[in-house]
Amino acid sequence: MCGITGTLNLKTGTPPSEAMLRQMLAMIRHRGPDEFGIYLDDHIGLGSARLSIVDLSGGQQPITNEDHTLWIVFNGEIFNHIELRPELEAQGHRFTTHADTEILIHLYEEYGPACLSRLNGQFALAIWDARHQTLFLARDRLGVRPLFYTVINGSLVFGSEIKAILTVPEVKAELDPITLDQIFTFWSPLSPRSIFKGIVELPPGHYLLAHAGKTSLTQYWKSEFPSEESALESFSGRRHPDSYLDELESLLLDAVKLRLRADVPVGAYLSGGLDSSLITALIRRCATTRLDTFSISFNDVAFDESPFQRQMAAFLNTDHQVVQASYADIGRVFPDVIWHTEIPIMRTSPAPMFLLSQRVRECGYKVVLTGEGADEFLAGYDIFKEAKVRRFSARQPQSTWRSLLFKRLYPDLTGLAKTSPAFLSAFFQSAETGLDDPFFSHAIRWKNNRHTCRFFSKDLIAHLAGQPCKGADQVAIPPEFKSWDSLAQAQFLESSIFMSQYLLSSQGDRMGMAHSIEGRFPFLDYRVVEFCNRLPSSLKLRGLTEKFLLKKLGRKWLPSEIWQRPKRPYRAPIHRSFFSGSAAYVRDLLSPGMITKTGLFNADAVTQLVNKTEKSEWISETADMTLAGIISTQLLHSLFIDRFTIPPPISHDEPVNVHRNGTGAG
Repeated sequence: MCGITGTLNLKTGTPPSEAMLRQMLAMIRHRGPDEFGIYLDDHIGLGSARLSIVDLSGGQQPITNEDHTLWIVFNGEIFNHIELRPELEAQGHRFTTHADTEILIHLYEEYGPACLSRLNGQFALAIWDARHQTLFLARDRLGVRPLFYTVINGSLVFGSEIKAILTVPEVKAELDPITLDQIFTFWSPLSPRSIFKGIVELPPGHYLLAHAGKTSLTQYWKSEFPSEESALESFSGRRHPDSYLDELESLLLDAVKLRLRADVPVGAYLSGGLDSSLITALIRRCATTRLDTFSISFNDVAFDESPFQRQMAAFLNTDHQVVQASYADIGRVFPDVIWHTEIPIMRTSPAPMFLLSQRVRECGYKVVLTGEGADEFLAGYDIFKEAKVRRFSARQPQSTWRSLLFKRLYPDLTGLAKTSPAFLSAFFQSAETGLDDPFFSHAIRWKNNRHTCRFFSKDLIAHLAGQPCKGADQVAIPPEFKSWDSLAQAQFLESSIFMSQYLLSSQGDRMGMAHSIEGRFPFLDYRVVEFCNRLPSSLKLRGLTEKFLLKKLGRKWLPSEIWQRPKRPYRAPIHRSFFSGSAAYVRDLLSPGMITKTGLFNADAVTQLVNKTEKSEWISETADMTLAGIISTQLLHSLFIDRFTIPPPISHDEPVNVHRNGTGAG
């Protein structure tokens, strides 16, 4: 794992400076504190901050090919690099390291952008073709690793994190109102937007080519599902359901084996749920060496799953480490969390993950395997069940089962199970959408989220009112979307919006790399994803049983108390974390004067929310998320606009591998 940066002159101009590259690298030192590398010529500057995991002594970046015409900086892992090497050697390529980074440079030399289809990995990379004066930027299929860029004053500037781009003097930090509106509506921005005007992400599954002053963006992979008709045909007696189970087990086992490849120890996150427990059990099958597992516990029993974590650690005989996250802990680290997320967030869940990665690093680890992805691709989330119940209810409005089914939804939300059946039925039918609406599954969530936007300032509301594209109209769907069944449509929306933009970024990459920890995700192996997308929906969501096929696999490897557990989404306390007396900065950020100064929210409305929160023992889920959204936005403005602090550049006293015009110079 690493952080990468770079700047390319799209027009004739001053050559990129080493000083600028050193400054950009200093901003992302946390991503790769082990080594630094720079490549410079008259057109481009590339930078790498390396976290050494594979070929510790020989994988220094940037890496070049035999004739020094191609140069690469790389963030991530190519898990199948061992299998790719013999093929490239047979084609005449010569290697000087055992690093997966060098595999990439030769694979690109052989196949060009088509090399991406050969990769099983998680990555963001930049390759400079000095002979053809072409820059190639690429990002992995699902967006596990980040990459941002902007074009300003005739230069393309890119980096693993936005803060590196903001060190360039010409780049000014200004919040984008449209993205803020998207976050408060969808819980995350819609790719390729970032929260900063003019800075965008390279979308997952895409690559960018910059040549002769122009850039082009190409999608090389997308999440696909069979049409509803073909899915039914393939499941009509041709294949026994157990054969799907065998294939899933085989794919997951191989995905785990590949992700255990490292020249450093590998640990695992163990939440006590089905997904992480199964991954940890498969690690145990693949490796007989010591295994350290790590988990989060909460003082608040409404969020705590530690009894199940302890049970699984004992069952698998792991050396288990627990980080206890109190209200005070979450409030204390939240400013650091926002510095690393670089975006407002509608929940506090990343904060315990920040604390967890800190503990992992303290224990001497750089790599952990986790269970992300199973809920998206095997239908684990409650929203999939909700959509199914709502569809049933719309088709059978007189059914006496309606109220009972609604009461089974969201058992983790305090108070919902006690709500009257009549109210629940009305609530879940309240979205103004029909069964043929492509966004049916998420319509209620998005509509309810819009309530948080009433806290926007008058100026912000007026600005947004003038935008031609609003609400769900902003969501892009592929042409074949309407041919998929309803579960596939819901899965696509969840994975393409929430997963990449929030789960794998704010809660994943950013919290791990804040402490130089790399997360690896077997469920996000592209072979597993494509297999899950082809599965009949009844093997993912059967009745209201989520992850049906995965639970069958869990039955083979896990205690019944674990695999039979209902899905419990990972959540963290919000308002108590900010109003328990330990987060003094919150009152300043939410004061009328500061709210007015920032200009994004209505000071009177925010004051009313604060007063209500201080007086009440319980507030609604929407109010909780509103607080998190406002506090994180105010923090972001403070950290990146009011008082953006740039650390000293990587000094000449530190070992930096510098190459100029293809010749080693440092």
